[in-house]
Amino acid sequence: MATMPPPPPWFPPPPPRAVFSPRCTALQNPSTHAQHCHLLDGAPQSQGHASPRHARARDLAAPFAREIGACVRARRWGAACEAFASMRAVGAAPDRFLLPQVLRACAGLGAPRLAAAAHALAAKGGAALAGDPVVGNAIVAMYAALGDVASARAAFASLPDRDVVAWTALIGAHADAGELDEAFGLFEQMQESGVRPDVISWNTLVSGFARNGDLGAALHLFDEMRLRGVEPGVNSWNCIISGCVQNALYDEAMGIFQEMCESKMPDSVTVASILPACTGLQALRIGKQLHSYVLRHGIKLNVYIGASLISMYSECGEFDYARVVFSSIEEEKNVTVWNELIQLYIREGRMDKAWEAFNLMQEDGLEPDIVTYNSFIAEYARAGQKEQAYELFSGIVGMGLKPNVVSMNALICGFYQHGLYTDALDAFRYMQCSGDGKAKSWKFLDNSSPIKPTGTTITGVLSLLTDLKLDRLGKEVHCYALKNGLTSNIFVSSKLVDLYGKTGDMTSAANVFQKIENKNVVTWNSLLAAYKHNRKPEVALKLFGEVLESNLHPNLVTVQIALLSCGMTMALGYGRELHSYITKCWSGGYPAPLACALMDMYGKCGNIEDARLVFECTVPKDIAVWNTMMSCYLLHRMPRDVIDLFNCLEQSNIQPDPITFILLLSACKQEGLLEEAQSYFYNMEDVYGIKPTLKHYTCMVDIMGSAGLLVESLALIQKMPLEPDACLWSTVLRACKMHSNLEVGEKAAKALFELEPDNTSNYMVLSNIYADTGLWESTEAVRDAMTEQGLHVERQCSWLHNGTAVHAFEAGDLSHPAIDAILSTWKDLTIRMEQSGYSPRDIEPYCNVEVDPFSCHHTEKIAVCYGLISTNDNEPIRISKNFRMCMECHSSIKFISRDKNRQILVSDGCTYHHFRDGTCSCGDAW
Repeated sequence: MATMPPPPPWFPPPPPRAVFSPRCTALQNPSTHAQHCHLLDGAPQSQGHASPRHARARDLAAPFAREIGACVRARRWGAACEAFASMRAVGAAPDRFLLPQVLRACAGLGAPRLAAAAHALAAKGGAALAGDPVVGNAIVAMYAALGDVASARAAFASLPDRDVVAWTALIGAHADAGELDEAFGLFEQMQESGVRPDVISWNTLVSGFARNGDLGAALHLFDEMRLRGVEPGVNSWNCIISGCVQNALYDEAMGIFQEMCESKMPDSVTVASILPACTGLQALRIGKQLHSYVLRHGIKLNVYIGASLISMYSECGEFDYARVVFSSIEEEKNVTVWNELIQLYIREGRMDKAWEAFNLMQEDGLEPDIVTYNSFIAEYARAGQKEQAYELFSGIVGMGLKPNVVSMNALICGFYQHGLYTDALDAFRYMQCSGDGKAKSWKFLDNSSPIKPTGTTITGVLSLLTDLKLDRLGKEVHCYALKNGLTSNIFVSSKLVDLYGKTGDMTSAANVFQKIENKNVVTWNSLLAAYKHNRKPEVALKLFGEVLESNLHPNLVTVQIALLSCGMTMALGYGRELHSYITKCWSGGYPAPLACALMDMYGKCGNIEDARLVFECTVPKDIAVWNTMMSCYLLHRMPRDVIDLFNCLEQSNIQPDPITFILLLSACKQEGLLEEAQSYFYNMEDVYGIKPTLKHYTCMVDIMGSAGLLVESLALIQKMPLEPDACLWSTVLRACKMHSNLEVGEKAAKALFELEPDNTSNYMVLSNIYADTGLWESTEAVRDAMTEQGLHVERQCSWLHNGTAVHAFEAGDLSHPAIDAILSTWKDLTIRMEQSGYSPRDIEPYCNVEVDPFSCHHTEKIAVCYGLISTNDNEPIRISKNFRMCMECHSSIKFISRDKNRQILVSDGCTYHHFRDGTCSCGDAW
């Protein structure tokens, strides 16, 4: 194994010697439950005083008891039950020490019928067994472990004396079932009855809340435990860490782990529990330090730690490390470890090696389980190989196994990832069938007992429907989740918020959010992203403040959303505060996604220098960081800087991706570099092996159209191997507007009306082309056609951003409280314009009427005037709007920037305009 880096400062020093005991998990295949029950019921029972025959029976029991004890300690539940069955067959009798171990084996085996038979055996054993408190507690614990809460309560009620062990077992049963209120109520009843909870009782309750996603309550109970004088042990910390990991709260798990290391030594369970968080966060450095910690402290590399390490290394792309770990595991490998090796090869894309590992596992004496087959099913589904996935799915039954909900989830999520949306939905519909024969393609399964969807299933289906914007089907799935009690799953609720937010139904999104009882960071992220997506970034920033005020800690995604919202609202001051917060929380250097979000924020707030500073300070840089910096330059119409940055990229070891060339071609368009654009376009595939997508063709059509080569652009469209979409045709239509080309414009408009019959902007551009050429009757005809189809032109709107406050100005709306002062300011400006000899530019024609060029015609003028009277003279005026700026507004704002000596920043969705001293950063070309 390669030498590992030293541990981080929050790891405690090594102990003088290892104190952790190994745990073996070599499970053996059990015999049928019927055989076990028969052997248990058929054996004679001990009665009354011990006769010589019974004494001999107890003597016979001794070797069996030793074997059963060893099997239970090794968690070989099936072997323990087999040994006990053999013991009963020879007439040996159990005592009150052996029977609890048998009961534990029944629970570990997950055998309800066998458990009931063992319970009956205890009842038949008389007072020596049935009345023993240890046996009684074991019965309660057995039913709790099996998830049979009703039987656990009944066994608990029959106990004459209920000690802390019995109470804890019942509390755990309710916690495992997600019945947290009942678990907490029992915890309170236990104390009222005079039984003082011990550390195990506290751990059980804390673990229940953590595993069910209520991290706030779990941490509160954890603090309460310390206040009550119960010192948390390593297992207490492990409970919270494990609960966070199970709910994908990886940042929280890592924070709690670091806090634990300040006072406790992590044990093998801690390491195995926190490694999946490293996997989820792609925190390879910390994962390697944990591996080093295991080696330096002499912790045995058991199957639990080994499986977690293999998963972490393979998920992070360190396949060689993962293989070394597999070879280094110090005990007999179980199915879980082999499954991780198979997953490793699948992630590598080496299906032949995965099947080779599958065969080696069987040669090692282990039978593949349903997890093994699910791994292959998921990969075939992700690859779009439906036939192989279906064949393996149906073949599981012939191997003595039964497909489970994970199998179905693998199909649904795999098909969704490959874009096979219909097949994914068909799989989900099958799960809702109840033997009615409607799912014809699924006849290879037993439709009499369909697989019931879980929260994971619903989350995957909602993701699919969100991407497809199928809000009606989303509501149907929402109803299904409500009927089946799945909305309590925090991931389902978060995805519902995301669905409604992405489909524009913020009322439903907010309603779902308000009904979530145990809100976590993922839930808040969904709501923040929904408001940002629906162009309400100021609300997202307000909610971010509420997250900070709560007990939750924002994660990387939360901060990214806040930064993007700052960019949308031009809230530079708030963005700088976030930058300080990031520097504090990620003191060792923030990850590339946060660097990209910071650069984007500074770029959209008009501070290209700070964006470049973040770029220079980010080490290492991935291609996303390079692309973001190029995007910032492009936004500020600095095409030469984009090209220079690309030249620097070529000298690095990082390969450009398709997005890089989209940015590069867009820069060529801004600079009017037709020949250079053609060179980049053709070298993209020849030199870099990147096949042009529709977006790349659209960029080339845009460049050619701007150069007036409209006929040539049509020829390129006809030659390309892809079907043109609405974006491409709208690019052609805009070029026709620029060059007043009616012939090509009508062809593009016709294609657009078929692709986007409800898009008003296409009608407006065609109407303006007719107006440019003086065809006013055709202009009016287009307007009439829009009216007949019930289409309405979106009103122009401009937003003035002052800190985190946003002031909206909609065309025709004069309801703003300061409208009189705004119009007075504009009147003063027009007087100064006329006195200086300012010449108005052409106004976009919307109809055959004249418009006063000195009127407050468009909303950005109103926003500028309000900015002049409401902001400090040394502050830039920051404005965004939903329409491209017209030439008159652009020209008049240039005059205002010089006359008032103010910086004015306007983002019109097309270009970022930075007005200063009578000039604009766009160079009057946008």
